[in-house]
Amino acid sequence: MADYTIYGSPESLFTRKFEAALIFYGVSFECRRKRGSGLEKEVEKRAGTHQIPILLTPENWMIADTTPMMMLLDSRYPGRAMFPPASEGVLVHLIEEFLDEWVARVMVHYRWNYPDSAAFASRQIANDDEAVAQNIRAWGPRACRATGVGTPELGLAAEAEYQQLLQAAEQQLTQTRFLMGDRPTAVDYAFLGGLRAHILNDPDPKKTIGAYPVLVQWCNGANSWDGQGAVNSITELTDFAGQALGEMARSYKPFLLANALAIRKSEKSFEVTTHGIETSYLARPYPEQSRQMINTRIRNCLGLAERTAVVKLLKIFELEECFEC
Repeated sequence: MADYTIYGSPESLFTRKFEAALIFYGVSFECRRKRGSGLEKEVEKRAGTHQIPILLTPENWMIADTTPMMMLLDSRYPGRAMFPPASEGVLVHLIEEFLDEWVARVMVHYRWNYPDSAAFASRQIANDDEAVAQNIRAWGPRACRATGVGTPELGLAAEAEYQQLLQAAEQQLTQTRFLMGDRPTAVDYAFLGGLRAHILNDPDPKKTIGAYPVLVQWCNGANSWDGQGAVNSITELTDFAGQALGEMARSYKPFLLANALAIRKSEKSFEVTTHGIETSYLARPYPEQSRQMINTRIRNCLGLAERTAVVKLLKIFELEECFEC
């Protein structure tokens, strides 16, 4: 019997992210599709959310949110921790947040703004129940509008941003074994989640991935690690990390600050300029919660020299307004 159980969906970025992480941790686990399991209400009640994945632990806990879930596993398997100690842990956390809370909207666009992908993915998610699939497809455009990819112009801008990340990842993997150096981190598995659940699954984005053969090969074998190598230091960023932080400042920072303000003012939506386009978003509590998790790491997990290095990094990339210095 498996020690851990994931309730989720193989078409879900976050399910595939955490599935890949559990393989890396080397634990015994099984994946169960939550939809159609007959346990949906029980799982949601115990975890306190309808979102996936949900992790059932050996203690019979049910917990949600992949970042705290990985932090729990880090405490149990420190030799394979997803978040390095000290300032490098902050660096990994920053880029993981960017991938989870910003780049994920590109996956929403690819899946629901392209009819072939929407039809294909909705049938998968619905276990080929066409009535359920139709309801899922009706939800898709609302998700696009809520995440700022509700028009063709915004969708194409998001694609262009993502293609730059793919190019940076392709080039990085010719230099190091993983995106942050020669050791895997939460960044690798956040990136893998989108590749495995969306880009290599849905017909429309799948057409684009052939341009990145090194990345595809890495994706198919990224759970293997020989225990050798280290994450690059915060003063010697990988080129991929630099690309991600630069884009984070250009596009995610304005969203993050505007979302935080909307949450404080109890507003349901807000507008902010993204890629030169005035864009409407649904105000969401989680990006603010995620930002505060990083602030907590900066406050509580750094010595003076490490904090100084983090402050310098945030100022270089003009992110100090978003995170506590």
